[in-house]
Amino acid sequence: MEGKKIKFSIIIPAHNEEKYIGKCLDSIMAAAAPYKNQVETIVVLNRCTDRTEEIAKSYNCITLKNEDKNLSKIRNAGAKIAKGDILITIDADTCMNKTLLAVIDHVLSTGLCIGGGVTGVFDRMSLGMAASLTFLTIPIILKYGWISVGIFWCYRKDFEAINGFNEDILMLEDCDFAKRLFVWGLKNKKFFGTIPFAMTTSSRKFDKYGDWMFIKRPELICAYLKETDRKHADELYYEYENERLELKH
Repeated sequence: MEGKKIKFSIIIPAHNEEKYIGKCLDSIMAAAAPYKNQVETIVVLNRCTDRTEEIAKSYNCITLKNEDKNLSKIRNAGAKIAKGDILITIDADTCMNKTLLAVIDHVLSTGLCIGGGVTGVFDRMSLGMAASLTFLTIPIILKYGWISVGIFWCYRKDFEAINGFNEDILMLEDCDFAKRLFVWGLKNKKFFGTIPFAMTTSSRKFDKYGDWMFIKRPELICAYLKETDRKHADELYYEYENERLELKH
């Protein structure tokens, strides 16, 4: 990283992500091509027992070990050691478009935007998934408003001004972050931006629970809206060992 100031710090929370993280890191490398030596990637190794750490280090990522079962704490831990002026969060099972960093750089440089999120597509889609996502999205919009999540991006100073991700909640921490960044933007007379169709993310939860999961299990929607439901947060986000065991049967 010598010679140029680091512009982007990309933070990836990762709990046993050996199956996905290589593709994620490949996508970051492609997007970082115009920014030689200006991009650092921080992989927060959350209770990993597989090859995630080995893969991350093979891409020269900065690695940080973390034991929390709390995505807000995991992401914030990565942000605390970040050196870049612009912070970006992305999940290990998600790939960014190769032009994303350039678009983020341009939009933020205008001074009109506080930061924002990204929309994209799943690696596969079905009628059941579309119905389930609609069933989940409507109450989330009613609670948080129409805000994009996915990959987040903003200046580090603004991330710090809103105290990063809310460590008191276990689910929908992304929507909570987006809403607070949106409000912070309004106070500073800046808009919350959305970069459309700039990522592809895994459908693995639908692969496990079924494409109609949120219709067949409405209690999951209630857990999301409650935000502090430890049982369902562990099931959906923090206990992938159990996920792998169930997939074998």
